[in-house]
Amino acid sequence: MSTRLLKSTATVGGFTLISRILGFARDMVFANLFGAGAATDAFFVAFKIPNFLRRLFAEGAFSQAFVPVLSEYKTRRSEAEVRLLVANTSGTLGVILLLLTLLAMVGATPLVTLFAPGFRGDEAKFALTAEMLRITFPYLLLISLTALSGGILNSYGRFAIPAVTPVWLNLALIGAAFFLAPQFEPTVVGLAWGVLIAGVLQLLFQFPSLLRLGLLPRPRWGWHDEGVRRILRLMLPAIFGSSVAQINLLLDTIIASFLVSGSVSWLYYSDRLVEFPLGIFGIALATVILPSLSQRHAEADPQAFSRTLDWGLRWVFLIGTPAAVGLILLAAPMLATLFHYGAFGEQDVAMAALSLMAYGVGLLGFMLVKVLAPGFYARQDTRTPVRFGIYSMVANMGLNLLFVVPMALAGIEGSHAGLALATALAAFFNAALLFRQLRRSGVFVAQAGWGRFFLRLLFANLAMALPLWWLRGPLEQWLSWGASARALYLGELVLLGIGIYFVALWLVGVRPRMLLGRG
Repeated sequence: MSTRLLKSTATVGGFTLISRILGFARDMVFANLFGAGAATDAFFVAFKIPNFLRRLFAEGAFSQAFVPVLSEYKTRRSEAEVRLLVANTSGTLGVILLLLTLLAMVGATPLVTLFAPGFRGDEAKFALTAEMLRITFPYLLLISLTALSGGILNSYGRFAIPAVTPVWLNLALIGAAFFLAPQFEPTVVGLAWGVLIAGVLQLLFQFPSLLRLGLLPRPRWGWHDEGVRRILRLMLPAIFGSSVAQINLLLDTIIASFLVSGSVSWLYYSDRLVEFPLGIFGIALATVILPSLSQRHAEADPQAFSRTLDWGLRWVFLIGTPAAVGLILLAAPMLATLFHYGAFGEQDVAMAALSLMAYGVGLLGFMLVKVLAPGFYARQDTRTPVRFGIYSMVANMGLNLLFVVPMALAGIEGSHAGLALATALAAFFNAALLFRQLRRSGVFVAQAGWGRFFLRLLFANLAMALPLWWLRGPLEQWLSWGASARALYLGELVLLGIGIYFVALWLVGVRPRMLLGRG
């Protein structure tokens, strides 16, 4: 079981790695051609709104509600009933999201006021954001149907196609930056059209695999279908509970819209770097573990359910801790290497590095939530994560007031980094609440060896961190180098850190059979 899960996680993570590399290429193109200013702030908000709702409806609440119900149908019901559930769900979801999309396009102005109220002080920026939002918002409908298709494929063990699908978003946006953007004034409007094109490509890419399974959706209105009603009931609380981190990031954007111009962009670029390890491993692991946990629950096997959670948590600590240390220590070198070209200046590198280090503190918390939350969703309990999500969001807002407001009022440079640190600490708070409840309810019973495991991780992370801290050098040195010198030295540091980490683990007795769950 552990070996199969690890192979599936590696498949999803491998394709996600390709997508993330293309994502960095995309952001390098953005930084070079458009920089960090009022126009890019407008595009990032216009893209963030449907992207935020995508994570709530598509990859968040819908996937968490749909996959457990579909797994139950697959285990306990006939193939005809599974096909009927898929048809009714796709039709009902499509109609609801189509109406939401039309309303959002008509009400783009109040939506921008809600999500970026600080833009009201700059009418040109505000109008540009509303214009681009009308173009980007249909992406929500397209990508939600893509998520439905991916949920079907994941439930049947076909992880590769859903994992590679995000590549089309990056390819479409890179193409739009070079070929569409010059046709518009301002040029960033071309990027908004690229988002819409990407949604169409991502949806169509799923169809051949669904056709081979015999589960290509034939949408029909199914509001009164028992399975659809159950999915919708599970979705309502899950809309909040599964995406607290995204809500906190959105609150950061709202507050950042009141800060100095460029703050939204600095947070965006630092968040993109955090999303790299989070997507490659954290989200990949969550994608694989949810169908497995749902299957164990449908089979009424609580011991296997608990062992699967234990396995997932060990892998989160094994990969998440060195990734967090690396992000914090190499924040400025990574940003300089990836984005310090063209319009993205030295000040932008320094400011984005501050928020990246703060986000890096919370990387392990973000990953833990991704693995712990499926422990509730797989059992079709969406209410408990909602309650904890509310507590986490309140904590985040309180920390924002504590960290950001005094700095902003005092005119201290880098106040946007306080937003990132508040989000990071709130993620740990959320993870702690989820973990405590799973332990208290007896759903999760820790396997033996956690204390020894933590000591080994501590040793390996210290062994990796000390040479990286010594060798990374000052930011001025990185800014003075050319692109090839930066990339070469950063690559050497990353490979050195990975090598030291795994050699240190070997020295303290960690063996491959342990990582595969066989010892």
